[in-house]
Amino acid sequence: MTVLVLSADIDPTVDAVVETLNHRGVPVFRCDTSWFPNCLSLDAEMTEAGWRGVLRTERRTAALEGLRSVWYRNPTTFAVPAGMSPAERWHATHEAKFGVAGVLWSMPVLWVNHPARQADLFKPVQLAVAQRCGLTVPETLVTNDPDAVHRFADRHPGGIIMKPLGFGSIIEEGRRKALNTHLLSRTELTDMRGVEMTAHQFQPFIAKSYEVRLTMVGDRMFAAGITAHSKKARIDFRSDYDALTYKIVDVPCRVADGVKAFMAWFGLAFGAFDFVVDPNEKWWMLECNPAGQYGWIEDATGLQITSALADLLTKGE
Repeated sequence: MTVLVLSADIDPTVDAVVETLNHRGVPVFRCDTSWFPNCLSLDAEMTEAGWRGVLRTERRTAALEGLRSVWYRNPTTFAVPAGMSPAERWHATHEAKFGVAGVLWSMPVLWVNHPARQADLFKPVQLAVAQRCGLTVPETLVTNDPDAVHRFADRHPGGIIMKPLGFGSIIEEGRRKALNTHLLSRTELTDMRGVEMTAHQFQPFIAKSYEVRLTMVGDRMFAAGITAHSKKARIDFRSDYDALTYKIVDVPCRVADGVKAFMAWFGLAFGAFDFVVDPNEKWWMLECNPAGQYGWIEDATGLQITSALADLLTKGE
């Protein structure tokens, strides 16, 4: 039985898991959807027993009926052959998506995570579900009304932050630019022009003792406390990794129960949760990334997340 790994060509996190699986003698078929149709082919037929067939590269094959699990970790988009017109490229790309992805998504095996489940995780939905699951979430404003931002700021004299609702970076003039959490200054609050152009997310700035990256792998929980030692890192730890220290922390029972309920609600097998812990030891859930990074946490703390993920993929369903 084979573990199918769908990921980008270059991903050290995936490399480590695949190496672990190889060391254990577990068959792995790793590919990127961008390989189709140039370097990857699919031959699938619907039978009375469901889809049967093979994925094939120049060197390897994987039988669809022989899959035990699928790790879906940020594969890139399909890359159709050159020489097509724009209309042909559009059509071919979408046919690849509906055909190849359609067949694979139907596989009745363990997914980490199924793309349909990941697509459900809009941040406003996350906050609502987290609250229903018993987790504490910050008061949050989603708006394109500058006056609403002013009213929100007036209610929170400790300051408010602005953070992206979706992607954490953009490509501008050929360069990737991070969109970190931003603590709004008094000057910025006096001139909120541009807010009306799209939806924005605002939350109160929470005074924090430390933050927690809590990684769920199946039913196993790995929690690392992250303490910031610079002003930038205290607003968003991603802005200054050199100013961070780490420790393994225990998760309060109420938080653990809420996280498990959240995972079950969305049908997730993996999730990277971000929490803020305030001076009163209250845990505030900020968000869950269903394909979040964990390698740097593992390196800093020794938490065996790679091994746990290999265990999960090997076991399947």
